Amino acid sequence: WILNYDIMARFRRRTCIILLLFILFICSIMMALKTLRPDRAGFGDPFGLGLLPELQQRTVHLDNKQNSLNRVQGDTVTRVNNLHSIAVNTMKASMPPVSKVEEELAFPNYNFHIFYYSWFGNPQFDGKYIHWNHPLLPHWDPKIANNYPKGRHNPPEDIGANFYPELGSYSSKDPSVIEAHMKQMRAASTGVIVLSWYPPGMADENGEPTDDLVPVILDYAHKYNLKVTFHIEPYKDRDDRSMYHNVKYIIDKYGSHPAFYRHKTSTGRLLPMFYVYDSYVTIPEIWANLLTVSGSQTIRNTPYDALFIALLVEERHKHDIQRSGFDGMYTYFATNGFSYGSSHHNWASLKAFCDSNNLMFIPSVGPGYIDTSIRPWNNHNTRNRVNGKYYETAFSAALLVRPEIISITSFNEWHEGTQIEKAVPKRTGQVVYLDYKPHKPNVYLELTQKWSEKYRKEQEQWLM
Repeated sequence: WILNYDIMARFRRRTCIILLLFILFICSIMMALKTLRPDRAGFGDPFGLGLLPELQQRTVHLDNKQNSLNRVQGDTVTRVNNLHSIAVNTMKASMPPVSKVEEELAFPNYNFHIFYYSWFGNPQFDGKYIHWNHPLLPHWDPKIANNYPKGRHNPPEDIGANFYPELGSYSSKDPSVIEAHMKQMRAASTGVIVLSWYPPGMADENGEPTDDLVPVILDYAHKYNLKVTFHIEPYKDRDDRSMYHNVKYIIDKYGSHPAFYRHKTSTGRLLPMFYVYDSYVTIPEIWANLLTVSGSQTIRNTPYDALFIALLVEERHKHDIQRSGFDGMYTYFATNGFSYGSSHHNWASLKAFCDSNNLMFIPSVGPGYIDTSIRPWNNHNTRNRVNGKYYETAFSAALLVRPEIISITSFNEWHEGTQIEKAVPKRTGQVVYLDYKPHKPNVYLELTQKWSEKYRKEQEQWLM
């Protein structure tokens, strides 16, 4: 019996030792696993988040976006839900694309019109640089001009812009660039591209004809459910007769394309729309020949009738616009205080004037302005972006007057620093380019999308 008792005691001791060793082994494994947990993980962070670079990058991006746009931060539950949504989106990205454009991009807002330029070129697609090598423009006063450098820019390191595009010194003919632009504009929830346009064979003094590119732009715009209208530039000998023929040309050649923009008027008509840059250069009597019913070259009540939007710079232009027969006015410049039209505090009185005269008022908002890369003497017109606050202030001012349409200056007018296209930090031996830091390259696309949503919601209230 004593022998059996000793055997049982030894067995119990051995069992206890084995059990203790097993517990110690488990604890060691747990401690080892704990060291793999990312240091940044706090309450609500899923375990192993730091081990998934793509998911971590998206999470950091989301946090930055919420901070930069001053969005309301949720509680812990909301934060977990956000992370869950990001994980779902990450899973979606690995799936075969099913109507990818419609699923992932913001809904287009056809009351947000954005100015677009297709005048850039590079050696790969054009045999040379176009517009990126823009000359430095001298001041009109020779005494002042002598104090500033002269010459041309030398791409690709030295371009005619204060910011540098994420796509580099691209060509507007490059299909991958066109598609990237359409995707960015759609992501920003804009709906109508206002395409800078010269008649066939014509161009600005630093560019080359681009009308041949219009069909390609229309096709890519249609792919992204965007519409295209035309920003008619002040081409040589622009008058009532040439405008009639050019409007006819545009409508005959492009009017049947599904991406060609038509605006629904208050009377239910669907009409093309044309923005007319520097319209004030032509006297009202000439415009009236084209734009009034009794005009000698009238386009009214013909198959080529349309909505014509004039550029307002000075206050007196509003009366000229009315007498000319235009259907509305826009302000274009992204420089608050630069002109009467671009000054936010004048928009309410301009809107009231338009309302009382059956005209459309289309304020133009922009993220900032700087053109010292091509006009080095023009510092006084620079408008600092203030990390997006300048842009948001412009949108806020525009919404206050309840416009039917808001125009955005611009998607890619790089020379004047009004672009919302993605820009990246860049430093060369001679130049340090401005950038969007501390935000990401797409911050102005995100801000545009944010205000597009806000505009939609407020417009629903206006219409009630």
